[in-house]
Amino acid sequence: MGAGGAPDPADPPNGAGIDLSHRKAEHVKLVLDRPVETRYRYWNDVELIHHALPGFDFEEVDPRVTLLGRDLEAPLVITGMTGGYPGATEINSNLARAAAELGIAMGVGSERAAIQKGQFPSSFSCVAKFPVPLKLANVGAPQLVPQSGGEAALGLPEARSAMDLIGAHALAVHLNYLQEMVQPEGDRRARGALERIGALAAELPVLVKETGAGLSARVAEPLRDRGVRAFDVSGTGGTSFAAVEHYRALDRGAAREARVGLTFWNWGIPSPVSVLEVAPLGRPVIASGGIRSGLDIARAIALGATAAGIAGGVLRAAATSFEATRTEIAQWIHELKVAMFLCGARTIPELQRSRYVLLGETRSWVQR
Repeated sequence: MGAGGAPDPADPPNGAGIDLSHRKAEHVKLVLDRPVETRYRYWNDVELIHHALPGFDFEEVDPRVTLLGRDLEAPLVITGMTGGYPGATEINSNLARAAAELGIAMGVGSERAAIQKGQFPSSFSCVAKFPVPLKLANVGAPQLVPQSGGEAALGLPEARSAMDLIGAHALAVHLNYLQEMVQPEGDRRARGALERIGALAAELPVLVKETGAGLSARVAEPLRDRGVRAFDVSGTGGTSFAAVEHYRALDRGAAREARVGLTFWNWGIPSPVSVLEVAPLGRPVIASGGIRSGLDIARAIALGATAAGIAGGVLRAAATSFEATRTEIAQWIHELKVAMFLCGARTIPELQRSRYVLLGETRSWVQR
């Protein structure tokens, strides 16, 4: 069924491939209803230095930024969360409308359900109705190579279809091998994925993003050298997809995978550390993974990010209403501007040069 209970012309006949759609719905429900955060808030380890005499008026603070050639009113990206099941239409519509009105970027969740299985394409195409200044389509790196289940690997035609479905300006390729290892039905083949990403990057504007376990320079550098234009580090410190899949594995009686999810609940590179590792490579960096306020956005940019990414922190509002979504994101943008003012940074480039101190576990990581 499509949005509002109306039949979607591209709904799968006779429930074909319905497991993937159910999985998407389960992910959202688990993030909303169960404790899935990692144990440590790494962004709290980044202390910005107060500038007691800003030298300009608060009204002069200008958070505008350019990302992947698109002008944004604030350095904020709603990173890909969901799609591929009926309830995602309302969530993505609320997010897209808010992104359009506030002038920020937005991505969608993995589009494989729609482009490969024909499941609920309206849950993605609803985003195309709104003038979001930067839209990011989304496919998974594991699905770019043949997997043991026998499904055909996604290629350039499917990537173009993913972009066309939402009117995207760029394609995000997500790396989620931690999640795949905990999923009872996970795709666990990675050989050749780097080359397949490079082949897409030769034809399309590609951004590579992690999904909660962080990017290192060791991974990002060969991707950059193959033409990847930007990175979303999505490090540890926010939602743990090992935790999300732990609960799904429990529900299915998959004891081995459920235990793996517990063991690797907090696995990964902290988000601030990932920013510090990847930013020197000379590509725009989106700092996501545990961003929960405008102050966190400012912290990320001070470390060298171009923008920050939010997902779990706005999901509950997006599942409630457009008004709640817009109010929440507008609050974060206001808090970012307050942080800029108190750092004496009138513009984003000035904030990127702001002084900071690293504390706690993040400092230990950097000094390793």
